Amino acid sequence: MKKKVTVNKPATVRTRPTWDEYFLEMATLVAKRSTCLRRNVGAVLVKDKRILATGYNGAPSGLPHCLEIGCLRQQLGIPSGERHELCRALHAEQNALIQASLHGISVKDSILYTTTQPCVICAKMLINAGIKEIVIIEGYPDGMALDFLKQAKIKIRKP
Repeated sequence: MKKKVTVNKPATVRTRPTWDEYFLEMATLVAKRSTCLRRNVGAVLVKDKRILATGYNGAPSGLPHCLEIGCLRQQLGIPSGERHELCRALHAEQNALIQASLHGISVKDSILYTTTQPCVICAKMLINAGIKEIVIIEGYPDGMALDFLKQAKIKIRKP
């Protein structure tokens, strides 16, 4: 005689995050590694619901971080979204692209999940890397970046 198995249902129903929520939460977690004193940004490159690479904003490998030596942009009073070259850090999107490259991973046709809208420099890199879509948590004061992404037909959205 076969024994009947009874499955108890949980007392509360747990809802799973959507894929957007899942990957944006990961980008938020990655941002916690940031060493920037002004803005903590995290990025996650995803293809077919699989993580390809992550990145956060901080100084190049082996160089002192702003957490250790201070922020030149802050000292000079440079507003957010301007004079990106006067920063020792790489942006989260740049670090995610570099990490994928270092490990021989193609990011063509992937989705970028990021805590902050990319700047124009990152937008140009993302266009050339073949990113097909960008999902953000918050905006950034860079209209040129949005214009370039629109011209390149890269969808950018905030869920």
